This record gives sequence, structure tokens and C-alpha cells, in this order.
Amino acid sequence: MDTKVSALPSQADQKLQQEFNQWAAAGRGDEMEDHHSDITEQTLALMDIQPADRILDLGCGTGWASRRMARVAAAGEVVGLDVADEMLRRAERSSTAFKNIRYVWGSAEKIPAGDSYFSKVLSVESFYYYADQGKALDELRRVMAPGAQLFILINLYKDNHYSLRWMTELKVPVQALSEAEYKALLEKHGFRNVQARRIPDRSPTPETYSGKWFKNAEELKDFKRIGALLLIGETSR
Repeated sequence: MDTKVSALPSQADQKLQQEFNQWAAAGRGDEMEDHHSDITEQTLALMDIQPADRILDLGCGTGWASRRMARVAAAGEVVGLDVADEMLRRAERSSTAFKNIRYVWGSAEKIPAGDSYFSKVLSVESFYYYADQGKALDELRRVMAPGAQLFILINLYKDNHYSLRWMTELKVPVQALSEAEYKALLEKHGFRNVQARRIPDRSPTPETYSGKWFKNAEELKDFKRIGALLLIGETSR
């Protein structure tokens, strides 16, 4: 595994790196697995991962999704990429049992991989942080093999109005597009057979909610019912 920083980050990436290194130090990277486990499992089932797949986990954080995919792609490779080097260090420490995972530092706009390398790409709860989503999509298309599949899973999007509350609280800029706008964006940047699905969160909801994002447990249930947005696209064959 290699977390070597190969290039200086852009100003936008520097902000993300600083913020998510702080998240990692506070243990929030590990919390993501609990928060997004169910919607990610549903997405992995749709990905139909094959043993020889080469998969990019874009915005991998502490690597929890990378490890889930590596168990299935046993004869292939999972590359976890993140701009936060502290997240990657924690990912490495939790992945020592895996020989088919490699963690690398990098930006979504400049992925350290050769052309046409990956057969599948997964991005869980990171795509809305990217300053230039179109540039990120162009870069993803470059590193994806012909006929490869892209899966972008996000909770923050216009059609789930609860999620827009996060925008004023997060310390880094985020993009909030609608399902229709995202579909058009993927198509504009060369992806084919673009689909958008809603992935409801089936995890248990406590009877009493005590957090800050929802007024009560009923709002949290409604947020989960609306679900995350899953975008699926393919590269040309």
C-alpha cells in the first residue's frame, strides 16, 4: 500500500485535506461505515462485483467500503483514493489482512492511474465535495476501461430537502444538484446508459432522535425513506 503524496494539492483540495484530516483525528471517518452501511450494501449488490474486477474507491476515507469490495474481488484489485492523508493512514492500519487493496493519495481531478485501468468505480458520500464535478467525471472516464461502470452514491442532493440543511454547517463548499441535473451532467461528460435510483436507508431508527439535523425521529425516518441518490453510468465500449 502506498499513501505517498505525488503532487501538491489545489487550493480546493487543500481545504478538503485539512477538513477531513480533522475528521479522521476525531474518529468521524470510522463513523461513516455505521451511517452509510445499508445504502452501500444495496449499491454493492447492484455493482455485481466480479473476482477479477479492478475497482476504484473514490473518496475512500478509512477504507471500509474498499475492504468490503476486496473480499469479493479476490483475484482483482481495489484502489482506495482520498485527498486526506490521515484517512489513508487509518485505512492502511485497518487493511493489513488484504493483499489486493492499495491506498493512494490523490484528487478526483487528477487520479494517479493509467488510462483505461478500472472496470468499476464506486464513490460513497464524496462526490458533492468536488469543486469541479465535470472535470472529475472527465478524469474518471479517462481511468475507466471501455464498458466500465461508475456508481456514485450521495445523500446530499436537491431532491432530498432534509440534506440541504448540511450545506450551511459544513466547513467546506459542496455542490447540490438535482437528480435530473446529475443525469444530464454525466451524459454531458460522455457516460452512457445513465441511470438514477433512490436507495432508501433500511437501518433501524431510534424512537427518540437527539441529534441536530432533524426535529424528531419522524423526520429522520422520512429522510431515510426518500433515500440516497445512486447515479450509474457506463463508458463507451
